[in-house]
Amino acid sequence: MKAHASGATGAATLASTDAPFARLVGATRRFGELTALDDVTLDVNAGELIGLLGPNGAGKSTLLSLVQGRRRPTSGTVELFGGSPSDARSRLRLGSTPQETALPDTLRVGEVVDLVAAHYPDRVPTAEIADEFGFSELLRRQCGSLSGGQKRRIAVALAFVGRPKLVLLDEPTTGLDVDARHVLWAAIRRHHAAGTTVVVTSHYLEEIEALAERVIVIDHGRVLADDTLTAVRDRVMSAVVELTSPEPARVAALPHVVRDEVVGEGAAAAGRLRLTVDDADAFVRELVTSGAAFERLTVRGASLEEAFLALTLTEQATPLAASDRSAS
Repeated sequence: MKAHASGATGAATLASTDAPFARLVGATRRFGELTALDDVTLDVNAGELIGLLGPNGAGKSTLLSLVQGRRRPTSGTVELFGGSPSDARSRLRLGSTPQETALPDTLRVGEVVDLVAAHYPDRVPTAEIADEFGFSELLRRQCGSLSGGQKRRIAVALAFVGRPKLVLLDEPTTGLDVDARHVLWAAIRRHHAAGTTVVVTSHYLEEIEALAERVIVIDHGRVLADDTLTAVRDRVMSAVVELTSPEPARVAALPHVVRDEVVGEGAAAAGRLRLTVDDADAFVRELVTSGAAFERLTVRGASLEEAFLALTLTEQATPLAASDRSAS
């Protein structure tokens, strides 16, 4: 869906189905000398399930905090449902789960659900939301007695209790085991299928692959890529090659190498290289035909942070405007 800019405000803008639910234009946020978000422009449109992907400290949480109205941009603009994120009327359509879970220790779980739901005009019944997110047996428990994983499940459920149009989930499955993570994924998919627009941040590639349709890759506060899941996955799925060679400089200079480092310490590690490559098959062919001596070659998939570093170093990824995405 292509977003259209809207200069109007008020009810007409909020009612428009063409206007993005959230819009950032040249949004920058600085904390002293640190630039946490750097000139970000993007739209969040109705019906999307977006994965905001990046390593720790990339700027994901800062971006969400601007949309939530918890912080203001140092420069640029941020809109939520056509209005200011600091306007409580705009936030009535917004649900969110922060990265840090903080539930009042002395309240029972059911009381917390009711307290949060009371802020919304059309709430989900407590028993219904508890059943969907798998914590019905905890409703009479005090929050202070819960495990970290139990608190996390409840915190994510609270983002949906007001039937919001847009939900922002910041690292929603932190601290959860595999089964609990899959329960949450299923619940998120159901709400999206029912019409809720969802933005999920994560530094887990597996989580974004399981949920997202559109993926925004962010690092050092900059948007490196904004595209479909398949397109972004292809761009970040680098590989890591390790080998031993008496000619490390020659090997490191071969095509497809975007980063090289010496592995280990001391004489035993001499000549052992770890190479981040953008195409493992092509690199191995280049290595063999180059005639460079090598042994003990291994190839594995790059970790997400290694792939991000490869993207940053090669400057392969450039931001896509909404119109570019809709045309592709």
